[in-house]
Amino acid sequence: MTAISLRNLDIFYGATKVVHDLTLDIAEGESVALVGESGSGKSTVLKAITGLATNWTGAIAVEGVPRSHRIDRRCARQCQLVFQDPYASLHPRKTVDDALSEPLAIHGIPDDGRRVETTMAAVGLDARLRFRFPHQLSGGQRQRVAIARALMPEPRILLLDEPTSALDVSVQAEILNLLKRLRREQGLTYLMVTHNLPVVSFLCDRLAVMQKGRIVEIAEVARFKTGALASPYARELYAAGASRGC
Repeated sequence: MTAISLRNLDIFYGATKVVHDLTLDIAEGESVALVGESGSGKSTVLKAITGLATNWTGAIAVEGVPRSHRIDRRCARQCQLVFQDPYASLHPRKTVDDALSEPLAIHGIPDDGRRVETTMAAVGLDARLRFRFPHQLSGGQRQRVAIARALMPEPRILLLDEPTSALDVSVQAEILNLLKRLRREQGLTYLMVTHNLPVVSFLCDRLAVMQKGRIVEIAEVARFKTGALASPYARELYAAGASRGC
């Protein structure tokens, strides 16, 4: 089954087209990365899928259901977005319990009183953190809360927008291992935006290389690891990563 289907997708900010004729299919259970320089339209694609960017033409389907240009509650429950900066995405005056309980209220999901506790355990958060505020948590703990919040409505797809870029290197590894385990245990599908090429190698099956709003190459990660890429721009990205020891 196809989890996400994007067909001839053009996305606009005002009169400016920022994504051009993008076509990409992501299979159920697959992990795919969107890579490319800043401003190439990667995060904009995630926003269009979730309904945060509404000015687009073409077709977007989530699990076979075409989505409209508005925020769709059904789609939102199936397909959750994890933002880049967990401190900015968590309300400073709401506790962990508030943050994790809110999606249940929004989606009308009955709460047996244990779902928050169970989800915290699933992402490696100590139960004693449940009533703390974001400023009382470390960066890694905040990102675990953000991931837990996304998991609360039991989605089948996670959209990950640079989920480790705001974290220290040692904490990045912990979050990547968590995401890999969650995908395996819960059968999740990932579409990830990242600049970090080792993240692609570790977590993804395929990558789509974007340049100036267009996909210039789609490749299996196995081919990416050897540098056997067709487009000059994709080879430049690979060479730049290799020169940094990636």
